[in-house]
Amino acid sequence: MYDVVIGIEIHCELKTKTKMFSSAPINFEADPNTCVNEIDLAMPGTLPVVNKMAVSKAIEACTAFNCDIDPLVKFDRKNYYYSDLPKGYQITQQFHPIGRNGKIVIDDGNGNEKEIRINRIHMEEDTAKQLHLSNGTYIDFNRAGTPLIEIVSEPDMTSAIEAQNYVDTLRNTLYYLGVSDCKMEEGSLRCDVNISLKPQGSDVLGTKCEIKNLNSISNVGRAIEYEIERQSAILDQGEKVEGCTRRFDEGMRETVLMRKKEGVVDYKYFPDANIVPIRLDDEWIKSIQSNMAELPQKREERYLNEYQLSEYDAKQLVMNKEVSDFYDEVVRHTKLYKQAANWVLVELVGLLNKENKKLIDCKIKAVDLASLVEMINDKTISGKQGKEVFLDVYEGKDPKEVVKAKGMQQISDESSLLALINEVLDANPQSIEDYKNGKDRAVGFLVGQVMKKSKGQANPAMTNKLIVEELQKK
Repeated sequence: MYDVVIGIEIHCELKTKTKMFSSAPINFEADPNTCVNEIDLAMPGTLPVVNKMAVSKAIEACTAFNCDIDPLVKFDRKNYYYSDLPKGYQITQQFHPIGRNGKIVIDDGNGNEKEIRINRIHMEEDTAKQLHLSNGTYIDFNRAGTPLIEIVSEPDMTSAIEAQNYVDTLRNTLYYLGVSDCKMEEGSLRCDVNISLKPQGSDVLGTKCEIKNLNSISNVGRAIEYEIERQSAILDQGEKVEGCTRRFDEGMRETVLMRKKEGVVDYKYFPDANIVPIRLDDEWIKSIQSNMAELPQKREERYLNEYQLSEYDAKQLVMNKEVSDFYDEVVRHTKLYKQAANWVLVELVGLLNKENKKLIDCKIKAVDLASLVEMINDKTISGKQGKEVFLDVYEGKDPKEVVKAKGMQQISDESSLLALINEVLDANPQSIEDYKNGKDRAVGFLVGQVMKKSKGQANPAMTNKLIVEELQKK
């Protein structure tokens, strides 16, 4: 038996308008090599200028993950030659990361909280993108220089589910903050997983293998599960695991060797002389921290404590920021917090999933959903009618107008209901006898007849109550 040891490095592109050290725009959808300037291409005589917004977003990330923030910003050169690195070096923070000694709390997969330590968060620039086509390899420099933070965990994870929950919690936090769009499928958040096995209970770590550029949370889990099996099989045979870099093949659902690690790469780090050290003002740091967006953990606490939602509902809402934001807008117009959560999570999310749409793709208005919830609560319409009206509200229609147009308004006036009930009783003397003989199902039959006579507009609960009262008088 073996203990699994997992550490994760996450590269996260920051959500800024321009690049880390140049004024070139950032646009994922732009044509190749159209978001580039002379600094990105390392033209002679050009000098980098630090992006203030990127530093601000890095501070937000450090704060969210409880890091110690270094107010002295310094950059270093990581020297290596590769075709996607125009300068022949990458500007990074090797010696003075902006954040150290952080932590994040995750679900361990069994409903328990587990703290994962974060070793460091540092800023750097992204590389260009290689496109491997049948007739050759092409370079798109649009991504070159995009601001990044790299978040390096300690090797505190011990299972695939912990690793998945770590990435998911971290991604959700960064997305709520607006630090990054966190689109793994577009490469704005990428995971490198380091995994090793050691004899159960041993303090001696095994040889680690790195799995590069995992682009989805599900692939993080699949790659780790496969690698645990692969390394276990090697150790079971009495052989040694060789240190290597691997990639995950989605089609085969297995990790594939890229290169062996025969030694530690010497990147010849040294301070970048073109970027002078910057001392961040304490008040500026505090102003960034005091104006940060609400974190998902805080929002979940608000749902639990202020709105009295169940833990399940609160977690389900917080999982999707757009849905959670929409719910917050709905409850600005109604205090029926639980009912509103049910309609958002069950009816709205259910229909979105059925149609494979995102919230932004439909026309529903928060104020209209709140109005629908209120109409059902005050018995203007029944819950069954509410589901019918919801389909129109989903298309952007006013629920009050829909109810009026369809003649759905529920009859809750006692005198009007009694008139209908007495007509039904007069037409069904046998049901009266059945009730007297202890056949309670007669009440259900009579309620159905009243609903039919009222074309579904009679208040069902009130109708049931009044029928029983009238029968008891007979």
